[in-house]
Amino acid sequence: MNAKTLLAAGILLAGAAGTADAAWPERPISLIVPWSAGGGTDATGRIVASLLEEELGQPVNVVNRTGGGGVVGHTAIASAEPDGYTLGVLTTELSMFHWVGTSPLTHEDYTLLGLYNTDPIGLHVAKEGPADAKALVEQIRSNPGQHKASGANLGGAAHLALAGLLDRLGLEAGAAPWVPSEGAAPSLQLLVSGAIDIVSTTLPEARGMVDAGEVRTLLVMADKPAAGFEQVPTAQDALGVDWQMGAWRGIGGPDGLPDEVQQKLAAALEKIVASEKFEEFMRGRGFGIRWAGPEEFRSFLATTDANFGQAMKAAGLAQ
Repeated sequence: MNAKTLLAAGILLAGAAGTADAAWPERPISLIVPWSAGGGTDATGRIVASLLEEELGQPVNVVNRTGGGGVVGHTAIASAEPDGYTLGVLTTELSMFHWVGTSPLTHEDYTLLGLYNTDPIGLHVAKEGPADAKALVEQIRSNPGQHKASGANLGGAAHLALAGLLDRLGLEAGAAPWVPSEGAAPSLQLLVSGAIDIVSTTLPEARGMVDAGEVRTLLVMADKPAAGFEQVPTAQDALGVDWQMGAWRGIGGPDGLPDEVQQKLAAALEKIVASEKFEEFMRGRGFGIRWAGPEEFRSFLATTDANFGQAMKAAGLAQ
């Protein structure tokens, strides 16, 4: 074999090795958001996608996969090819699907990459609604079944938060019938239109309507006032009951992502959550920031799953 042939063979071998050892990612990544555009999950998912693009050097395209109260999107994330090119925003509903029988999915069906947000849930009414939480409760107590509520899907965090609050107050969950929706944004539109009377959702998701003067927040389901919403009383202060319930959001992929992909994504996400750009975006909209890496995220979800199960059993929502 002459020198020219040897050189050509060497180039081909080097090229093949380069292809085989090419570092992930080599092409655009899809980030599935299980909720509609315009809501809080969509907003936080888009800022994570934008900053992840900067870290990874590849486009990260947000894909809204709505339906089934979050089941459609979460199923799409879990069933994707575990190659690192399909990720998703996992949300609170994942801690409840199996308790209410809407899906067998749990956090064990995913490669968990990082928790980036936790937020307490608030109780909201239209601008012409009751003056405070006590007045709202008295109206519900006096006319059970007449005041409709929404916030997202049946059996989701928003629904459970209200059902649990009513239970603590000695009221049946059906005292305020739940109207399922695809998220906070459509629920708030129903509230403003007069189709429903109450929205149970996180404070940041209602902030736009509150700032516009169309919606008022009566209380927050937390142990202390939320940052940026210090004027909103807790359930304890407003009604004399200790009731806390919140939402969480994190990034995950299908079970079985390669270790090197997991490590690279977890490191990139940790850097993003600690960045000034992310903090400015989240704080500016009232979203809470909480970072937990893969192992801590898994521990957090195991505890959260158990707590939601206990709450749903108490409220009569568990299957």
